[in-house]
Amino acid sequence: MILLQSHSRFLFQTLLNRAQNLEKGVELDHHWVEFDDVRYHIQVSMKNPHVLLLSVSLPTPSSETIFVCGLPFGAIEAIKAAYGNLVQILDPPRDGFNLTLKINLSKLPANQEQKHAFLVKVASIREVVLGAPLRVILEHLAARTVAPDLDPLVALVHRPNESFFLFPQADKVTVVYPMRFNDSIDIVLATSFLQEFVEARRTAGLNNTPPCSWSLTPPLELKEVPAANAGFVTFVIFPRHVEGQKLDRTVWNLSTFHAYVSYHVK
Repeated sequence: MILLQSHSRFLFQTLLNRAQNLEKGVELDHHWVEFDDVRYHIQVSMKNPHVLLLSVSLPTPSSETIFVCGLPFGAIEAIKAAYGNLVQILDPPRDGFNLTLKINLSKLPANQEQKHAFLVKVASIREVVLGAPLRVILEHLAARTVAPDLDPLVALVHRPNESFFLFPQADKVTVVYPMRFNDSIDIVLATSFLQEFVEARRTAGLNNTPPCSWSLTPPLELKEVPAANAGFVTFVIFPRHVEGQKLDRTVWNLSTFHAYVSYHVK
């Protein structure tokens, strides 16, 4: 099973190169796009070479997804928890972006291992932001509670104008993905892959992994959701799947499941 990396390799390498060459005054102005239409913009000026601005644009949310001040709920708290006072959130962000972070590279830890770990975390900004609401819900699941003020059905963005859905309960969280593809060949390949994926997990006796199922029709709770041409995939997450260090892996794997399937289809 090939999994996507949680940090952007290009972003990490750019941060590392800049952190290792602070004495060199260089001007950076890089734009790039990564999977599921997450866009990045890095800026460094000759006037202030120690300061780096990182802007991030997220996939356009669908109508059922709730953003707070342009970000998924819990994102601001997650950023502060991940980066502390080494990162400043600019309000408002740069035009065309959901988030802009100001990073003073001269204040990075002197210890090389700590510096490396921090830069990897910054390069994981996608996971920190898009995974924030999912993390909130799963942290409550680990404590066998439900996050307050949540609707019975929660929609989270993962692709442009598309959501996946969560049904949070104290003893489990059910996660449903409408699987949609534009190309007719991709639809056929994805449908076949998903059926084999579910069957392989069942026959392999993977007792420690979340139960998984596939169906052409949505669960009754999603009867108002538009049809998905490659069906619906459902995972059931129990507290044991989010204990301790399992939480980070589970958040990332669920956040990027459609991208994982697309990788194998392509």
